This record gives sequence, C-alpha cells and structure tokens, in this order.
Amino acid sequence: MRLMIRCRRCGTENLDDSAYCDACGTRLIREVEDGRPLWASEEANSQEPSAMRDGASEIVSSTSPAPAGGRPRAKLVVLGGRRRGREFPIGESEVLIGRWDAEHGIFPEVDLEEDDPEAKVSRRHARLFYREGQFWIEDLGSLNGTFINRGPRLRPGHAVPLRHGDEIIVGKTFLRFFIEGV
Repeated sequence: MRLMIRCRRCGTENLDDSAYCDACGTRLIREVEDGRPLWASEEANSQEPSAMRDGASEIVSSTSPAPAGGRPRAKLVVLGGRRRGREFPIGESEVLIGRWDAEHGIFPEVDLEEDDPEAKVSRRHARLFYREGQFWIEDLGSLNGTFINRGPRLRPGHAVPLRHGDEIIVGKTFLRFFIEGV
C-alpha cells in the first residue's frame, strides 16, 4: 500500500512521491511530526506559520519561502511565437519552468508547453527563485540548456543571479525577465 500526501491547499490526495498537487499544481513540501512524515503544500505553510509552531518542523530544503514582505514582484514575458507577449507572473518564492505533464505529476508555474512546439523545453527545465534579496535561475539538468543574455549554457545545479531585463532562453523559447518598479 502506498502512502498518500494530502495537499493543504485543496485537500487532494497525491501519491507519496509527488512534488506538486495533481489537482491544483501547488508545490508539496515534506514536514515531520512525532517522527512520522507528513506532507503539505508550500503555500499553505507560508500562510499558516502556526502549523510549524504546533509541533511540525519543516525538513530543510532549498525551497524555503522568501522573507516576509521582502520579495519584489517579477514576471517572465514570452518574446516570440504566436503567444508573443504572454506574461508569467512570479507569484511564489520559487517557480518551476518547464512543460506540464499530469501523468508524471509535473505542473510548472511557467508552463511553456504551448510555446514549445518542438518540445525543446524539458518538463523540469529550470527553476527561478528569490533568495537573499536577489532573483536567481538554475538549470535543472535540461536536455537543451538554459542561457542568459545569449551567454554560455548554464551548468546544471549552479544558480546564477538575474537582473531586470535579462533575456532567458530555455530550449528554443525566448523569455525576458522583468522586476516591477525597476
């Protein structure tokens, strides 16, 4: 019998190895209570800090939420193709860039499925995150690479800082990164 993970955002039961909720797409994080593993959505934990004070402690990972009130608003804009100008707001402290795949439980916040007719964007291509007052991007071992401002291919697992106006290429999809108010 497999363990199930309940999403605190929508209540859906997910398979125990899921990273995202099958119903709402919220990233799931692991918690421990009384030595037993629990799972909860990252968004629910950021909205309900008392859950952490009531006996549950988060397993430390590189996906901790941004400091309260510290993250500026940002977005990615598609630069080419039939959906040129489409915007993806960066609403979380970490977002996955890739292609949606319900069968494997992959629900990226920046879903480039429709912008990538040749399937050059990996399902889990890159992640964009905010840490220590800076936005960063990291290639997740994609097949066709991630590039910033047409520079060299990013090394998988090596985060690099982003600046307002940077061009990001994932596979063959061109995006522009904007920080609002800059």
